[in-house]
Amino acid sequence: MATPVTKRVLITVKAYPNPSKTYGETVCCAGIDIDTRQWLRLYPIPYRDLDSSKKFKKYTIISVRCWKAPDDHRVESYKIDMDSIELLSHLDTKRKWESRKEIVLPTVSTSFCNILEDTAENKSLGTFKPCDIEFFWKKASLESEAKREACYAQLSFFDTKKEAIEQIPFDFYYQFKCHGQPDCPGHKLPIIDWEIGQSYRNWRYKYEPQELLLQKIQQRWLDLICSLENDVYFYVGNMKRFHNHFMVLGVFYPQQ
Repeated sequence: MATPVTKRVLITVKAYPNPSKTYGETVCCAGIDIDTRQWLRLYPIPYRDLDSSKKFKKYTIISVRCWKAPDDHRVESYKIDMDSIELLSHLDTKRKWESRKEIVLPTVSTSFCNILEDTAENKSLGTFKPCDIEFFWKKASLESEAKREACYAQLSFFDTKKEAIEQIPFDFYYQFKCHGQPDCPGHKLPIIDWEIGQSYRNWRYKYEPQELLLQKIQQRWLDLICSLENDVYFYVGNMKRFHNHFMVLGVFYPQQ
């Protein structure tokens, strides 16, 4: 195992929980090392099993003991000591997200096209500015319930049984071009932010029929978050096995 180090990390993204036979139910989180301004991927984190004092919101700075993941060649991937998590502070949205921008904006890449080119160096996380943004959804290919139940039947991280978190029956996507790049061919990426899945779950009985619910989700993730009044950036990350397959992990959208 690599030598553990203690890092201060601004958590910027949390993916929707995913069950696996290897780790149980886990969440992939990512953020920015406060001291080096480098991206870090923290995985696996059994978020729902964490003690309440260790559960962090997005834009919380945490202190955590971690080490380079030996089974993941992506330079940003680290495993963590769950017991070492300490919540230090939470950065608010005052003064047009000033405290967040001080940390996030220095990590912005020229374009998503540029981030794709950097995968040859195993770079797998980044931020960039999109334009011509569109939002859409399609029916998801759901994992078999039997397979998911088998994962949840195993003991969790703290040897406690938990209620399975449900699958979202739709996949959501952003389609966009890279800002300031006239030769950009355009891109379409799935959105795996925890918030969009949670919104589907929270709103499904409030907004019926289903088409109205989907329209409400689009209003938030396109009309509100990606409003022309906001300075919009996408957080993206790729898959361990397929380095050219990226996903939108979240959106950074301070007011202009």
